[in-house]
Amino acid sequence: MSLSITIATRESRLALWQAEHVKALLEQRGHTVALLGMTTQGDQILDRALSKVGGKGLFVKELETALEDGRADIAVHSLKDVPMELPAGMRLACVMAREDPRDAWVSPRHATLEALPQGAVVGTSSLRRTVLLRALRPDLRIEPLRGNLDTRLRKLDEGQYAGIVLAAAGLKRLGLSARIRHIFDTGAMLPAAGQGALGIEIREDRVDLAQALAPLADQATWLAVAAERAVSRAMGGSCSMPLAAHATLAGGQLHLRAAWGDPEGAPRLVTADGGRRRRRPWRRRRRWAGRWPPSCAPAARIEPAHARTPRARHPAVARRRALGAATGRARHRGRGAAADRDRARAHGRCVAAGAPAAGRLRGGDVRQRQCGRWVHGCRSGPGADLSSANSY
Repeated sequence: MSLSITIATRESRLALWQAEHVKALLEQRGHTVALLGMTTQGDQILDRALSKVGGKGLFVKELETALEDGRADIAVHSLKDVPMELPAGMRLACVMAREDPRDAWVSPRHATLEALPQGAVVGTSSLRRTVLLRALRPDLRIEPLRGNLDTRLRKLDEGQYAGIVLAAAGLKRLGLSARIRHIFDTGAMLPAAGQGALGIEIREDRVDLAQALAPLADQATWLAVAAERAVSRAMGGSCSMPLAAHATLAGGQLHLRAAWGDPEGAPRLVTADGGRRRRRPWRRRRRWAGRWPPSCAPAARIEPAHARTPRARHPAVARRRALGAATGRARHRGRGAAADRDRARAHGRCVAAGAPAAGRLRGGDVRQRQCGRWVHGCRSGPGADLSSANSY
């Protein structure tokens, strides 16, 4: 069934390209399509950071208003600019095939970020990129850069910045690939959720439009973007929180990485897969009441040994001393079967007595990082039962 469709779009060159792209695809399927160009608040407010004037919703609010009052049927968005929670009565009807999701380095004189001299000025409008850039080069000056793509490139050419960081997808879609000097690997500059993907928003009651847009959807991109946006939604991602999420689908498996940081704190990035970049010197974890504090909060509160009872008479201390003596005797007897049996018996007494296996025992303990949690257990030889070791 042929439909007459009006597309609400921003009037920047990149937004118009995206709307024209969707228009061409719909016209190939026999629909009649017109464009409704609009200027959003995000396009008008250029002297302040997005985090201080309302966030990503400034780029889509006017378009959604046009959908609500019937002036437009669909709205085409860069998905990274779409808030995680849509207004009531709205939904994403289509996510199209993704362009390159990575960030690009653009500079007239310096081929890479590493080639910049100390103290050089780098422009970006993203808190996420700010944190990542500070992690890579804490000696640089990161300055805000607002405006559409052409405005940002003009400011760069005027010499206001030594280099700027932009989404590679926008440059490639506008035929500006020649301006890209370097594309950051996702391991160094993790993309924003939805970066490089186009989303089409409609009213929930427009079932006819959902059916017309279904052939334009790319299921692999939609699945990856849905995972990224779910992470951002769970973390409370917004323009005021530096958050990155990137998912890839390969071989029937979805691989998802996420990272977040503090724009006002130290230049550090903590990633969901356990990686950590920081410039501050590593600090040893503080020992607390004879135990090493776990990475995650324990199921029950662990009282310090000196909280209620003198340390020498505290039951936990006595159990640890007894276990240490047992494992010490086993260690002196050698490394044979007898030693293994003594270690196993010592571990059994530890568990039977109710002593936390997470204790730092004189006989040694095994720490293994599993799923972001510290798992502690007594060291023992063959035949020892470690199933009762506590984990946090």
